[in-house]
Amino acid sequence: MKRIFHLIVVSLLLFSCVKPQEKTIKRIDKKNFEKIVDGKPVSLYILENDQGTVAEITNYGGKVVSLWLPDKSGNYEDVVLGHENIDDFLNAKEKYFGALIGRYGNRIAHGKFTLDGKEYTLATNNGVNSLHGGNKGFDAVVWDAEQVDGQTLELTYLSKDGEEGYPGNLSVRVLYQLTDANELKIEYWATTDQSTVVNLTHHSFFNLHGAGNGTINDHLLQIHAAHYTPVDAGLIPTGEIAAVEGTPFDFQELKPIGAELEVKDQQLDYGMGYDHNFVLEQNGEGLNYAAKVVEPNSGRAMEVYTNEPGMQFYGGNFLDGSIVGKEGKAYEFRTAFCLETQHFPDSPNQPNFPSTRLDPGEEYYSICVYKFSVE
Repeated sequence: MKRIFHLIVVSLLLFSCVKPQEKTIKRIDKKNFEKIVDGKPVSLYILENDQGTVAEITNYGGKVVSLWLPDKSGNYEDVVLGHENIDDFLNAKEKYFGALIGRYGNRIAHGKFTLDGKEYTLATNNGVNSLHGGNKGFDAVVWDAEQVDGQTLELTYLSKDGEEGYPGNLSVRVLYQLTDANELKIEYWATTDQSTVVNLTHHSFFNLHGAGNGTINDHLLQIHAAHYTPVDAGLIPTGEIAAVEGTPFDFQELKPIGAELEVKDQQLDYGMGYDHNFVLEQNGEGLNYAAKVVEPNSGRAMEVYTNEPGMQFYGGNFLDGSIVGKEGKAYEFRTAFCLETQHFPDSPNQPNFPSTRLDPGEEYYSICVYKFSVE
């Protein structure tokens, strides 16, 4: 009996000395993204900072393919939805995973706007409306890429006059930086040779549990906005700037994303949940705090900063399990959220909204910073 007891004690001591298996980063084979698309080479670029965070980005659509973050125990998860090879991205049902969006992020009513007395007609790829630049927006073009260093990727693209119906030759430059402060910083610059409209944004689908690892409705969300822009049944803003107080759209303090999803509210009905633009509080020029998301179980947290006046919050309402992504995981209903810093939807048709006009001799500049931490 003493010998058995001794063996049990020794076994327990040995077990206590063994550290739990940490989930490590699974890098994607760069060969999975080596392909010629529209006559231009596609590749996969790796950014890594001194915090151990890794981002993998393809120049096809400027898409963030993966983003690996640790939890409070040091276990890494890839927190963005997407695919492990270029062919799946090319054939994807959801084409905006991780993408750069342009020329115009979000919706333009009936695919039409008027500039200096001339009406322009765009592709209507979202019911009767134009969405995210049209049939082939910036999410579906091959950007010219230069990896500046191990933490910086520069992408450039010339959107020619008339592309998807937009006027002017638009020269665009985007800089992705993964800083040692654990920020994914995205900066945009654009110039034009003819008056046009521009609204660029980024469309990563986040889940701080890890991509494909269940609901995001238990994530805590704060949005620094006292107002939002209500929409009609086609998700086009009505023009009203409405107070969030007393509505399910009040995220001025941290609360679970799913806390009020079952409240009877016409705006929630229109979006099948949250798919709305929030009017961000402005602290002055430069970067403004826009939002914070915390996943309490893992401790992963994300803050958003921007110079933009608005931010679209989308709660993954159109995911339905039919898309199988990385590691063979199906992306189910409300298993991702998007926080897209932007000017407001349909601004070219809404004179009371901040202008998205860009004229020759001017430079468009936008910045979005996703800052990651553990709590």
